Amino acid sequence: MGERPDTNEKLPDGMQPFALVGYFDTPKDLYETCEELRDAGFKMDAHTPFPIHGLEKAMGVGASKLPWIVLACAILGGIGAFTLQWWVHSVEYPQNISGKPFFAYEAYIPVTFELTVLASAFGTFLGLWGLCRLPQYFHPVMQHPSFHRATDDKFFVAVEANDSGTFDVDRARAILTKRGAHEVVEVSP
Repeated sequence: MGERPDTNEKLPDGMQPFALVGYFDTPKDLYETCEELRDAGFKMDAHTPFPIHGLEKAMGVGASKLPWIVLACAILGGIGAFTLQWWVHSVEYPQNISGKPFFAYEAYIPVTFELTVLASAFGTFLGLWGLCRLPQYFHPVMQHPSFHRATDDKFFVAVEANDSGTFDVDRARAILTKRGAHEVVEVSP
């Protein structure tokens, strides 16, 4: 299967693009292009076959909310476990076992720890799904004719059209072309 020639496909008149997508041969080219696009005020997403250290900073991505979601779930799980045990042993079903006090909090530690870990694991899983808007079986960037290579050997950047009206497809195309992007294609939503 041969290499497709470079194209600069545009959408038909009247169609608003979702993004302008192109790919690079090296991670260095992608990284430097993302820095230039970030400095020009564009919002973008990168698709690479392996993690590239520092790419999120080059893209201007802020800190993730996931650690706060996990922390909140862990705290709620720990408090919930401890409170449940206190309520069961001290309020609802108090029993004198071996002369121990009803509020023997030392015995609550293993269950509290386990439910803290369980709640944080659920928070991680569900929080990541929510933040990434999963499951998502189709994304407009997948319309790029060579996107299947994003998991193999190419480094894609998608310059997203935003709703604020500041997206300039010609300026974004000029930056991508100047940086050596291959197959710069507009994709529709």
